Amino acid sequence: MNTLLTFSLPLLFSSLVWSGYLEYDQDVLIPDDWNHGGRVDPTDQLELTFALKQQNSDLLESILGLVSDPDSGLYGKYLTLDEVSSLVNPSKLTQKVVHHWLQSHGITNCLTVHTQDFLQCSMTAAVAEKLLPGSNFHRYTRDGHSVVRSSAPYSVHDDVHEHLDFVGGLHRLPPKGQDLSQASSHREMKQSEAAVHLGVTPAILRARYNLTAADVGTAQNNSQAVAQFLEQYYSPADLAEFMGMYGRSFQHLSQVDRVVGTQGKGKAGIEASLDVEYIMSTGANISTWVFTNPGRHESQEPFLQWMFLLSNMSDLPWVHTISYGDDEDSLSTAYMMRINTEFMKAGVRGVSLLFASGDSGAGCRHLGKENSFRPSFPASSPYVTTVGGTSFKNPFKVTYEVTDYISGGGFSNVFKMPDYQASAVDGYLKTAAATLPPQAYFNTSGRAYPDLAALSDNYWVVINKVPVPWVSGTSASTPVVGGMLSLINDQRLLQGLPVLGFLNPRLYKLKGKAMFDVTEGCHLSCLDEQVQGKGFCAAPSWDPVTGWGTPNYPELLAALLAE
Repeated sequence: MNTLLTFSLPLLFSSLVWSGYLEYDQDVLIPDDWNHGGRVDPTDQLELTFALKQQNSDLLESILGLVSDPDSGLYGKYLTLDEVSSLVNPSKLTQKVVHHWLQSHGITNCLTVHTQDFLQCSMTAAVAEKLLPGSNFHRYTRDGHSVVRSSAPYSVHDDVHEHLDFVGGLHRLPPKGQDLSQASSHREMKQSEAAVHLGVTPAILRARYNLTAADVGTAQNNSQAVAQFLEQYYSPADLAEFMGMYGRSFQHLSQVDRVVGTQGKGKAGIEASLDVEYIMSTGANISTWVFTNPGRHESQEPFLQWMFLLSNMSDLPWVHTISYGDDEDSLSTAYMMRINTEFMKAGVRGVSLLFASGDSGAGCRHLGKENSFRPSFPASSPYVTTVGGTSFKNPFKVTYEVTDYISGGGFSNVFKMPDYQASAVDGYLKTAAATLPPQAYFNTSGRAYPDLAALSDNYWVVINKVPVPWVSGTSASTPVVGGMLSLINDQRLLQGLPVLGFLNPRLYKLKGKAMFDVTEGCHLSCLDEQVQGKGFCAAPSWDPVTGWGTPNYPELLAALLAE
């Protein structure tokens, strides 16, 4: 049950659109796992982020298509941050109007980014509520975390409305972190009755995906990164211990080269440990960065803070893997559209963004007596590469893979299907027509995901100096795929070729070549009479559970080295 507002949002939609409300479709209901801590003091300091309207977003999308398409003469001709800034930065009028609006309320303590399209400003709660009519700031707590959010929609002055996409720091509560150790506790019980399963380690991954001891990075100008949110930290000591235990058969690094942000002093998080240990053991011997975005300021949105950083750094790692997502229906369309533009800005710079597809299968949204599947964002973005999950058919041997039933996948309700995947998805919808869920549950014309997959079941992770088994989730498969793409970037750089950048246009042109096709298993969904807990099922070629399947590394390397 949610904390209800004193008015009905659907009845207001039409009027909100025309009354200065930037995010009229934003879900502002507070989930009941957050405890209300009362109104904030009017003198409390807030930190809000203003997303200024950018220019040339259509041209940006066109350029992304050209630099990402291997059949284009502009393939791999990426832009610098300065060139991206010149393309998209807000008009002088937009900057003037927004700055004047803020200054007229006494707001002068603001930071901007290189592209001039974000402003992060500090102000008191009283000033914020005057600046943004309708906003009403309260404090909420959950699991030791405290946030300040508005319990009602906000509006902006009519003169400013056309110059802003949204204001961050009012809504979008952090999603609850996946308890990865508990996510597979039922598997541990099931398998321990039969035999001891040693689980997935770097050696198992290298055996399954055909990486040899020689498949490690050597290029000086290569790098990769993971991004962490919600007070998730890795431990340098745990990383060194992990590499000492599991990295004996291949050359590797045992230290992160750069931490962007501030590491916490508490216990290491299993999510962060998993991400760092497996991108660095798969993408072995490659310089690795960790972006840490704890969101310690109560009004900060950690994911938005990461986007803010990407818009302000001229040198970025070539591959980023992120195990973070939220339900599409919990976010405003304006917010998702703008975040998509940020993904495009990264892509035209040659950055590959990989997102976990989620651990809820097709998901389920309960709408009275009718249910529907529940897509996840950013997994559903057309401008990122989304990674699903698999399991070994025989859990005790390195065998072929089947669907991990938690693997997130489906069809966006917000973003249309991009051209690069239309043929593959159409083929799936036709061949699987007899076994598809009822069409009322999903949007056949939406962006379909995931794009590919990797093992996501029963990993070993070292956390707080202790090896922990049975860690599962697409949070595991994503850094594994990211590490392999980093190795391919390494070979491309050594041959004087551009890095892969936004992978999807090229991946879909391969039509499954160099991939282990996953054709067995279904993922979970709504537990009702219509679908009885079953979502989509794997099928030959592409499917919305495992994408094109899992990488056969040497073949994928050869395919992606060919110009």
